[in-house]
Amino acid sequence: MIDVVGVGDDGWAGLDDGRRGLVERASTIIGGQRHLDLVAGHVAAGAEMVRWPSPLRAALPALLERVGDAVVIASGDPLRSGVGTTLVELLGADQVRIHPAVGSDVLARARQGWSAEQTVVVTVVGRDLRAVLPHLAPGVRLVVLCSGGEDPTRLGALLTEHGWGTSLLTARWHLGGPDEGALAELAHEFSATTADLVVVCVEARADDHTQVARTAGVVPGRPEDFIDHDGQLTKRDVRASALARLRPTPGAHLWDLGAGNGSVALEWCLATDRATATCVERDPDRAARITANAEALGLAGRVEVVVGDTTAIDLTGLTEPDAVFVGGGLDPDLLDRAWSSLRPGARLVAHAVTLEGESALIATHNRAGGELTRLSVEHAVTLGRFLSWTPARAVVQLATTKGTP
Repeated sequence: MIDVVGVGDDGWAGLDDGRRGLVERASTIIGGQRHLDLVAGHVAAGAEMVRWPSPLRAALPALLERVGDAVVIASGDPLRSGVGTTLVELLGADQVRIHPAVGSDVLARARQGWSAEQTVVVTVVGRDLRAVLPHLAPGVRLVVLCSGGEDPTRLGALLTEHGWGTSLLTARWHLGGPDEGALAELAHEFSATTADLVVVCVEARADDHTQVARTAGVVPGRPEDFIDHDGQLTKRDVRASALARLRPTPGAHLWDLGAGNGSVALEWCLATDRATATCVERDPDRAARITANAEALGLAGRVEVVVGDTTAIDLTGLTEPDAVFVGGGLDPDLLDRAWSSLRPGARLVAHAVTLEGESALIATHNRAGGELTRLSVEHAVTLGRFLSWTPARAVVQLATTKGTP
């Protein structure tokens, strides 16, 4: 059994009797050097003090097998961007007991007077700072857990670059401890290096409300220029229809087969927390552009890109999908293989712009059911001194859900 004891910046003084007793009775105590120092004067004689190995996750199984029962010392709430989550994933919840302290995100909200219901917590500890970007909208309150004292200034520069320079940033460090401090500045003015153990409270304010109104929010159908592209992407009105039927849900995984520049997969991930995608694209330049677009949108690590021809790729080697999207240049065999790959309850949306593709969709509809829709979109453009409608290429859309065998 592993007992994970959360410790605040107030150290031993902040522990209750229960957590103190676990530390005092432990024969093996594991943690980072800072955490071990916080409890070093209160452990049993002969207790083994073990620092985390490196690389952590790869070396953990051997360490845990060697020590058996142990007490782990961690920061605040060990299940908030902490080692507690890793230990539960490795050992199972029945082998790990969590004894949390008040986390830094909770203390930050308390100092700000922000309710939990109105605050989003984002961690960039050991991650790309751009992970903050998908959460931005006018009036949003964020608590950002940072890696180090340079992150508040870097965050201010990032927000300014993306049109949020008038947002108010309040950096708070060593929350709950004797060295607690704070500094509040507008994002475009923030230039200080703070102490480590820092979080940043963000009150999001847009510099350009017109631009923000075009792209903010989770509803799909962003303008084509929300990503870098070469013209090969599903246009916004048709894309919004596809995603309405794909139904992104938290943690769900999408296959975007023939992804082009990745617009469908990227909006799938932006629509909800923890959604992920695998994009299959045969053109290496477009595949690289998908990765770059994902990073620019703060989706690094959530979008996998596979370079290959969808007509030949082995779909069984991909992460099991909750939904599959097949773009306009579909191949009948690909459609059959995609459908066969779906588990019960998973969804398929496929588009066709050719008669051959339309025939394949009709055949699949006859076999699997679902909705068969013809989408025709027209845009008003200038014609001399007047406006006139210009139609886009019509798209036939199949949307269906795999039933129980």
